[in-house]
Amino acid sequence: MPARPVAPPAGGLGWANLGMDIVSVNRVRRLLTQYGEKFFERMLTPGELADCRTADGLDVLSLCGRIAAKEAAFKTLRVRGRFLPWPDIVVRRSEGGWPLVELRGPAAEMARESGISEITVSISHDVDYAVAVAAPIIAPTPPVSTTPPVSTASPVSTAPPVSTAPPVSSTPIEQ
Repeated sequence: MPARPVAPPAGGLGWANLGMDIVSVNRVRRLLTQYGEKFFERMLTPGELADCRTADGLDVLSLCGRIAAKEAAFKTLRVRGRFLPWPDIVVRRSEGGWPLVELRGPAAEMARESGISEITVSISHDVDYAVAVAAPIIAPTPPVSTTPPVSTASPVSTAPPVSTAPPVSSTPIEQ
């Protein structure tokens, strides 16, 4: 018996590894005060920072939501010994207001290796915390059939041919 439980391999019917993360608003606010917006430029793209910006500066709740979403999306990939590629998991606001995840570079490669074609995410935040849940969308795989393949060639019949001509009698017809 292994020392630790072993997860089943990624992919397959019904497979989906959810990712979830929670971020402390106070912690991010402290980092923003201590290091400024520059600190978050290594985690968020210019577009993501623009989505978080208000007339008064960065909205800390939006910032926390993006960070939680990136962590949650990364957790769906189930990769071991890899660091979160912050700029390659991009969380943007859609026209409708919901978040969209775009995978680039190493993140896209890790997703492809895990059989994931996209990641969908939901973000929520309140006074002290922001949370995000991410779900992978599994890349479609060709169906596996257990029945023998069907030939497209014309079928070969062993039955006698059916004639459309009138039956021929072996006895003479009396008139």
